Amino acid sequence: MAAARRVAMRRVYEEARREDGCRVLVDRVWPRGVSKEAAGLDEWCKDVAPSTALRKWYGHDPDKFEEFRRRYRAELADEDHAEAVGHLRDVARRRQVTLLTATRECDISAAAVLRDELLKK
Repeated sequence: MAAARRVAMRRVYEEARREDGCRVLVDRVWPRGVSKEAAGLDEWCKDVAPSTALRKWYGHDPDKFEEFRRRYRAELADEDHAEAVGHLRDVARRRQVTLLTATRECDISAAAVLRDELLKK
């Protein structure tokens, strides 16, 4: 299977699909209104999420996304995030992974930045 098909992203509020593979919530905060059963998670990988300070600074402001991406990539390379990123890369080598987020606009989310990082060779 090609690497591009091994990492997908979706909102945690969407119904689980068989093709999701390993469903991993990548938000630091549990999504509002979703029970653990309804989320259908295989993992909750909080350690890969942006720091609270970065998340609050960004506030999902589209005008700040490029700078958020730069700062979050720097965080992903730091010691605190490296183990979690490595774990997700290992899982993606073996099977399909779907990164789940509560964010409304997935394309400008931490999950999108993380997906891009996981797809790098």
